[in-house]
Amino acid sequence: MSSVKFPMRLDKFLGHATELSRELARRAIRSKRVLVNGDVVKSASLSIAADDSVMLDGGVVTIPGPRYFMLHKPEGYVCATADGDYPTVLDLMGDEGVDLTIAGRLDKDTTGLVLLSDDGQWIHSVISPRRECMKTYIADLDGPIDDAIVQRFAQGFSLRNEVKPTKPAVLKPIAGPRVEVSIGEGRYHQVRRMFAACGRYVEQLHRVRIGGITLDASLAPGEYRELSPDEVKGVAS
Repeated sequence: MSSVKFPMRLDKFLGHATELSRELARRAIRSKRVLVNGDVVKSASLSIAADDSVMLDGGVVTIPGPRYFMLHKPEGYVCATADGDYPTVLDLMGDEGVDLTIAGRLDKDTTGLVLLSDDGQWIHSVISPRRECMKTYIADLDGPIDDAIVQRFAQGFSLRNEVKPTKPAVLKPIAGPRVEVSIGEGRYHQVRRMFAACGRYVEQLHRVRIGGITLDASLAPGEYRELSPDEVKGVAS
């Protein structure tokens, strides 16, 4: 379920928090089955705040909050809700993947950190070009880099069939042909195309970080977990 905004009408609240339709919610209210902060209410239009206590037939009802996950994407999976040729990352989550949106897609051959949520505003904060949320990758190349390639990434340059140059990216050597690269945009196959423009082929690509969220080292490929509250805030880091 997507995130909701308070205050809201009582019948609308019950519609979100239960399986009741708005009409059945109104009937429950008229039948004195609904208590707000301990008092029986009869008005379906009563304004409910986020901290109000609502009970139906003696049980507390609440609206599930937005959900946030990180997933360790394996090779061979696509970041899509459905695909006729390949399995998707949502297939790995089963029922928990229902209604989730993918933030920061990876191509089929790229592994690593994928974020998912049903909070539309949060998803936008990850993928909006204006936010320039940094994504960090580990790339295994077919040869080592030199200072000229590092400088070219830092300055930005035009890719094939594109007029607008890339934004400055941070490229750091790790060991031999393995490097770390951080970019603040998400063009089609951007990392692979940037290296290709510099005469290097990416043999393996693995995303390790989005904003302030780092892939949990305890997650095996195909595994996922919920984000902590600090991690949810970390996309802006």
